[in-house]
Amino acid sequence: MTNAVLLNNIDHADLRVVTRHAPEFGDSVNQVLVFPTEYEEVQREYPILFRRDSSGDFQSVALLGLEKDENLFLDAEGWKARYVPAVQRRGPFMIGFQAREEGGEIRREPMIHVDLDHPRISRIEGEPVFRPQGGNSPYLEHVSTVLRVIHQGLEVSGPMFAAFGALDLIRPVAVEIQLDDAEQYVVPDVHTIDEARLAALDGAALERLHSGGFLRAAFLAAASLGNVSRLIELKNRRRRA
Repeated sequence: MTNAVLLNNIDHADLRVVTRHAPEFGDSVNQVLVFPTEYEEVQREYPILFRRDSSGDFQSVALLGLEKDENLFLDAEGWKARYVPAVQRRGPFMIGFQAREEGGEIRREPMIHVDLDHPRISRIEGEPVFRPQGGNSPYLEHVSTVLRVIHQGLEVSGPMFAAFGALDLIRPVAVEIQLDDAEQYVVPDVHTIDEARLAALDGAALERLHSGGFLRAAFLAAASLGNVSRLIELKNRRRRA
């Protein structure tokens, strides 16, 4: 359960947010939701996979670990990667919608909401949300950018997967990792881009993907699987330690 309310600089003037990454803040996860709007940054660090949500629709996830609740990028000092996915950086904030009348029509306007029961919320430590005079702090400006990545990513995901599906570009993938004779890990129920089908597309199909803004996303997702080797390296390093 959350205690989400509309953020404002009167009721929340002294609000602070703890920004470090640790298990108590929900960072010990082996997969995290990511969005096409951040594929370029994500694919430099993590494998991007597709899996179906509870309604059967595809969504993108970054693979962070090989076991349940294992984030191989997280240690006692924080999150060790050049990019942390937007969902893990947004902290206690989310986009909510407020009804607003404009020109005789009711429009839903996106507004920043905050979960006051989130473990990152503090009044004594962390980054201030507002400046002393009431303006947005640099941290809140950063959060606004992160939420925009998520909000726009949600809007893009459905059409992107529809375009991939129409061209039969999504295939199941068996992510099986053998560390030694005793340790084997399997990541079930995941999919990826079918690189052979992508390479075989004709000009018209490629143009449709490109005009929709999805061609680059397909190549980025496919290329990201090379990061599985980094997960193996991090796992072996942790075992040795």
